[in-house]
Amino acid sequence: MKQLVLVFIGGGLGSVLRFTISKYINDASTGIPYGTFLANILGSLLIGIILGLADKNHLITHNYTLLLATGFCGGLTTFSTFAFENHVFLKTGDFVNFALYTLFTFIIGFLAVFLGVFLIKNI
Repeated sequence: MKQLVLVFIGGGLGSVLRFTISKYINDASTGIPYGTFLANILGSLLIGIILGLADKNHLITHNYTLLLATGFCGGLTTFSTFAFENHVFLKTGDFVNFALYTLFTFIIGFLAVFLGVFLIKNI
């Protein structure tokens, strides 16, 4: 039960941060979801750091990993919003922003995870 509560609290905090980032950074005039992109990249970097710390000499306990990686990063990052925003790009025929947003999110997201793990392993 404790683990469920940890994931719940972390997920709530991550979701509130995602909402706040998107509210202030998404560009309503162009429809480009900079905030969602930033939340996904930030979450990818953080999960790399958190899991790197958990792996490096077990510096983070399993419960903190659940709170921070599963909960917080899970709430912060959002594949469903990413998928819907891409749906909007395709529906409106904005294939350039669809391609750029998708490629940049995947490439930079993966690189952010690797960077987070790399930073922790080499600190």
